Amino acid sequence: MTGLRRKHFIVGLVAGSFLSLGIMIGLVLATNGSWWTWEKTDSVLRLSSPLDPGDVAAEPPLDPGFVGVAKSATPSIVNISTSRTIKGPSGAPRTPFFEDPFFRQFFGEDFYRQFEVPRERREQSLGSGVIVDSSGLVITNNHVVAKADEIKVLLGDKREFKGRVVGTDPKTDIAVVKIDAKGLPAIPWGNSDKLQVGEYVLAIGNPFGLNQTVTMGIVSAVGRADVGIAEYEDFIQTDAAINPGNSGGALVNVRGELIGINTAIFSRSGGYMGVGFAVPGNMAKSVMDNLVKSGKVIRGWLGISIQEVTSDLAKQFSLPEAKGALVTDVLEDSPAAKAGLQQGDVIVSYDGKPVENPGSLRNHVAQTGIGGKVKVGVIRDKKEKEFEVMITEQPEDLNHRGEEGAAALPDEEISTALAGMEVRDLTPDLARRLGLSKADRGVVITRIEPGSTAADSGLREGDLLVEMNRQAVKSVKDFNRLASKTGKQDTVLLRVNRQGRNTYFALKP
Repeated sequence: MTGLRRKHFIVGLVAGSFLSLGIMIGLVLATNGSWWTWEKTDSVLRLSSPLDPGDVAAEPPLDPGFVGVAKSATPSIVNISTSRTIKGPSGAPRTPFFEDPFFRQFFGEDFYRQFEVPRERREQSLGSGVIVDSSGLVITNNHVVAKADEIKVLLGDKREFKGRVVGTDPKTDIAVVKIDAKGLPAIPWGNSDKLQVGEYVLAIGNPFGLNQTVTMGIVSAVGRADVGIAEYEDFIQTDAAINPGNSGGALVNVRGELIGINTAIFSRSGGYMGVGFAVPGNMAKSVMDNLVKSGKVIRGWLGISIQEVTSDLAKQFSLPEAKGALVTDVLEDSPAAKAGLQQGDVIVSYDGKPVENPGSLRNHVAQTGIGGKVKVGVIRDKKEKEFEVMITEQPEDLNHRGEEGAAALPDEEISTALAGMEVRDLTPDLARRLGLSKADRGVVITRIEPGSTAADSGLREGDLLVEMNRQAVKSVKDFNRLASKTGKQDTVLLRVNRQGRNTYFALKP
């Protein structure tokens, strides 16, 4: 190849390269700078090249799924604002300046009156609710409307109604409110029992008063119990953003169905940290139906005390895995006693459903119809047995945190110093196991939550609590009565009998 031809070849090659580059740039510009487009075929979203024949989509279209869910569900979410009167101390602040007679005479009583604390003050709070019936039934959390003097319900179309409490259930933190309206957009119920970890969910509510806010996440876990929020816990855990004001709002699935009532968050700062809890829709609906029908929740009763099966207990009882509920006591004349259940039985199934832990058994029993007969599967002496039990109504004076027999954790008005502690009446069997005499009186501490004030103060499971604030505690009834007299921020003085030695503990909130 001569020098001239080589020169022409090089010039042609360069020119061709520029031409190819120009074509490529033109294609990029024609596709708005994107080499790929989204194509939806048979409801499946796939990638396709912009060079594919017949391609017309240049940008990924919006996924209409969550948009449609949000549009259908948000009209059913309401804003609930409450107010109540708080009675406080009256008079001027207690300081040496205000109490000194000389200064009071010098300045005059009119001067001091401007500093007096009012006898009453109004407290307001905000929450959310969900319209579940077009006739005006709204479901929300009990703590949203508890002890409210006035309830206002603001709809999505800006209409405001006065709310009336139909009924409340602190044990699940569910309440039902009625407003005088018709033709409201009610959200359909979903089946929360079929909910699986990893499913997409939307949390809709009014965080910080921002009406009908929608956040998206997944189901992080199901069947969460022993969280310390309510007595009956079977929470759906989600990472959908839930913040103060979301309480009582809706947790919906991708079909726009109500599968949970947002209840609480786990937070060190007071805001969203990726862990939220919702009452399962099936539990909330069952509670609501009871409240609407009879004004109270009727729960089934088995008549036993139970505890969790740890890995060590599983070995001691020769269990294949650490699951089930260990029966620690069977109450006399209870359904369990009549059926033949015994102390030391490990309940592994109830009405054909597996029992994972004490919490799941509590919930199964509570939701069983009164008079219904159920099969209870147990492991006794390494053998599987089955008993038929007729469930009766839970006694109204039964106050428990376990299945039966233990005092409930303190509610919002009782000193938080007592939170995380459970007690039971002292029975002859318990006294024998703890080495107590027949003359000993008190209630036995059966559970102390790690990290609670009770645990930090040095109290132990098995301690016999004999006094609270210098008053005798002879039964769970005494414990509840004295606990109800304590203020939320009160320090509680306890005297316990530990292996024959009396010790005082001062529990601070």
